[in-house]
Amino acid sequence: MNYEFRDMNYKIAIIAAAMGMMFSSCGLYKKYDQKVEVPADVIGVPGAATAEAPLSWREFFTDPLLQQLIAQVLANNTDLSVARIAVEQSEASLKAAKLAYLPALTLAPQGTISSFDYSRASKAYSLPLQMSWDVDVFGSITNKKRAAKAALLQAQCYEEAVRSNLVSEIAQQYSMLQVLDRQLEILTQTDSLWNASLETQKSLWENGKSYSTAVNQMESSYLNVKTQIVDTRRNIQSVENAICRLLAASPHQIQRSKLGSYTLSQQMVHGVSAQLLENRPDIRMANHAIEEAYYNVLEARAAFFPTITLSGLIGWTNNGGGVVVNPGSLLLNAMGQLTQPIFAQGKLKANLKISKLTQEEMNQWYVQTVIDAGNEVNEALADYQSSAEKHQYYQRQIEVLHEAYVGTHELMDNGKASYLEVLTAQESLLSSQLSEAMNMYSASKALIALYIALGGGSK
Repeated sequence: MNYEFRDMNYKIAIIAAAMGMMFSSCGLYKKYDQKVEVPADVIGVPGAATAEAPLSWREFFTDPLLQQLIAQVLANNTDLSVARIAVEQSEASLKAAKLAYLPALTLAPQGTISSFDYSRASKAYSLPLQMSWDVDVFGSITNKKRAAKAALLQAQCYEEAVRSNLVSEIAQQYSMLQVLDRQLEILTQTDSLWNASLETQKSLWENGKSYSTAVNQMESSYLNVKTQIVDTRRNIQSVENAICRLLAASPHQIQRSKLGSYTLSQQMVHGVSAQLLENRPDIRMANHAIEEAYYNVLEARAAFFPTITLSGLIGWTNNGGGVVVNPGSLLLNAMGQLTQPIFAQGKLKANLKISKLTQEEMNQWYVQTVIDAGNEVNEALADYQSSAEKHQYYQRQIEVLHEAYVGTHELMDNGKASYLEVLTAQESLLSSQLSEAMNMYSASKALIALYIALGGGSK
């Protein structure tokens, strides 16, 4: 009677332990649910925009020559090719993680020849097909698969980020080329006008109506324009080389349209929502990094629970256990094994702690990524608004300085103004014209930066 009662207690204890493990392992299958809090109002000037995805780069950049350049860069750039390879590697890892649910099969044929005391040699062989299957009771395989999927999503987001940055870089370089073309045009026109002024000053000097110092000052100013023309042409060549590097092509001239021929969409300027930041690939990548870390924590916890492995083999052998016979006979074997970690030299606890710390690190990275993204949007908005506000002032300044230049030149021709007044007027006009062109580039650059900061260009 006592034995029966004792056996019953053992059974109850075993069942209770099994039930305890089952309930304690339920959380190991829980899917990731983002709960990281980020600072509110990361965008300083919120608008009424909806959380829709930005325009595709073909819709945002309407210049056909720029579209052609962007398409060539996305097709040929080596950095983007490396990012695509990383995606393929992650896809292979995910496929392997999914196949881990299936049993492993191994063909292990063996053969032996033996002889004792010069007796006739006996030949034995076996052709077993071995199978090993890890039963995913506590979610180890499941969490590895989910972590591999999160890693794949990160790789895909990284590819989108590289693509977005390339679109931004090529668009800004293209805009810089347009501005340099405009500045070269201004300098070339100025070269012609100032040459005429220099000839006038020489004529006045030859007729005794001016001094040689005036001629020297005018010539020095004229030569300064010449050097700016040389510098501008060199800058154009440098930008073209930078674009060719992005194209993974040898240096060549880049075809482009005239500055102002095509305008960029300004719909984002009139309303920006913080929800648009969710379109950014770097923020989505940071979120998937938290997801991967979460599943790594679950996997580290699952390592404390038993592992169950089913194994077996089927095949043929002519060794029946002591006597070698021919032909061979069918060989069958099956086994189940449960392995419970007891002491692993602190590795399991260390792995769990490291996984938790990594998850916390990813949480902090996500928060900082959102803050940085909001700051990029704020800076781009402020830059664009500043450039747009200065545009009207530059236009009026150029009008006033042009009138002053024409007037002082006429006065000089009539001997009623000194060469210093003409020099001041023409140099001020040139400086204002060059500054207006650079301000137009700043406005375009800010719009492109805002478009990218809100997740544009990744598709």
